Amino acid sequence: MIIDAYKDLKERGFIYQETDGEALHQLLSTEKVRFYIGFDPTGSSLHTGHLLPIMAMRRLQAAGHTPIVLVGGATAQIGDPSGKSEARQILSKETVAANAEALKKQLSRFVDVDKAIFVNNADWFKDMLYIDFLREVGSRFSVNKMLTAESVKMRLETGLSFLEFNYMILQAYDFAVLNQKYGCRVQFGGQDQWGNIICGVDLTRRLNQQEVFGTTFPLLLNSNGEKFGKSAGNAIWIDVDRTSVFEYYQFWRNCEDSEVEKLLNFFTSIPVEETARLGRLEAPAINRAKEILAYEATRLAHGAEEAAKAYLAAGSKFGFADPDNKIPTSSEIANIKAEAALDDLPTVEIPVAEFKDDAVWAVRLLVLAGFCSSNGEARRLIQGGGAYVNETRIETPETNIPLTDFQNGALLLKAGKKKIKRLVLQ
Repeated sequence: MIIDAYKDLKERGFIYQETDGEALHQLLSTEKVRFYIGFDPTGSSLHTGHLLPIMAMRRLQAAGHTPIVLVGGATAQIGDPSGKSEARQILSKETVAANAEALKKQLSRFVDVDKAIFVNNADWFKDMLYIDFLREVGSRFSVNKMLTAESVKMRLETGLSFLEFNYMILQAYDFAVLNQKYGCRVQFGGQDQWGNIICGVDLTRRLNQQEVFGTTFPLLLNSNGEKFGKSAGNAIWIDVDRTSVFEYYQFWRNCEDSEVEKLLNFFTSIPVEETARLGRLEAPAINRAKEILAYEATRLAHGAEEAAKAYLAAGSKFGFADPDNKIPTSSEIANIKAEAALDDLPTVEIPVAEFKDDAVWAVRLLVLAGFCSSNGEARRLIQGGGAYVNETRIETPETNIPLTDFQNGALLLKAGKKKIKRLVLQ
C-alpha cells in the first residue's frame, strides 16, 4: 500500500501545478480524501492520452483515497475549448450516454469501481433553470478574468462560441456540487485544465465556504511536439476493435530511449528506484526496459495473459532484448520464458568452420543467413544501419562477430525492422 500519496505522485512526476502543495500534502497525509477527475464522453473508448489521470487515480486509490469519476454527460454536449483550435462536433444526448457507459467499463480495468464513486454531471444540469444558474453561479464570474485563461485566449483568434465560453463555468460548478454532495476536496486534471480548475476551486470556496485544492498533471508530448498517445495522427485506443493488443504493446515498446524512465513512472507500478535504474540502461539494454514498460502497460489495459502473448509475438518477430532475463526486474515479465517463441523463428545453421580465430565476418554472416545475395549487398545494408546482432547494430562492414555472441549456441540476426532469423552453430 502507498503510504504517502502526495510524495508518491511527486516522485513519479505526476504533479505539475497546484494551488497549495504544502496544504494538500498535509491533507492527503492525515485524512482519507475524496477527489475527482472528469472525463468528457466524446468517444466510446479511452485512449492512451487519457491514461495519465487514470494512473494517478489508481495510485491515490491504492493509498486509501476515494476517487469520484465524473462523466461529463452535460459538458460533453458543449465541448471543452481547452487545447482545441476549433469547436468540437456536438454529440446527441443518446450518444453521450452510451459513451459514458463504455468508459465506465474500461475504467474498471484500472481502478476498483466498487471503491469509487461514479457521477454524471447531466444529473444536476438537466433540470437546472437558465436564469437561476446565471444568478447563482454566473454572477460570481468576471468576464475580464475569464478572457485571460489560456484556453479562451487561444480560441479568440479563430473564433469562440458563447456555448464554449460557458464551459469553464459549468466545470467550476461541478466541483462545487461534488464538494457539497460528496465532500470532494481535490480536483485533478490535465495541464490544459488549469484555468478551469482554478475557477472551480474559487467558486467552491465562495459557495460552500470550503477549502479545496486543485492540481494538474504535465502535458505529455512526443519529440514532434504532438500529444502523447497519437501515432501517425491516430489515437492508440484501449478498445481492441480499434487498436489490437499487439499494436498497443508495440506503441509502448517503440517509445524513445530518453522517455523510458518517465513512462515507467507514469504508466507502471514499478518502484521509482527500479525505474531510475532501468532508465539509465544504455543501448541495446535499454530495449529491455522498453519491453518491461510495454508488458506492464499492456497488462493493465488487457490483462496478464494478453500482455504475455503480445510480448512473445513481438519477440518472435523482432527479437528479445533480454531472452535470458539477465537484467533484474520486479515485473512479471521475468517469469515469461522466451525460448518457445525463439524456437518458432526461421532458423539457419552456421558451420563452425566459417569462424576464423573464433570470429566470422559480419558481411559473410548476412550472406550465409540468406538476408543478402552478395557481399556488396550486405555491405550496403550495414552501411545503411539496417543490420543487427542480438539487438546491437553492426556499425561497419569490417566488423567481425565473435563466437561468444552465440549465446547457448544461438544468435539473433536482423535485417531492417522486420526480418529476423535465429542462427545456430552446426
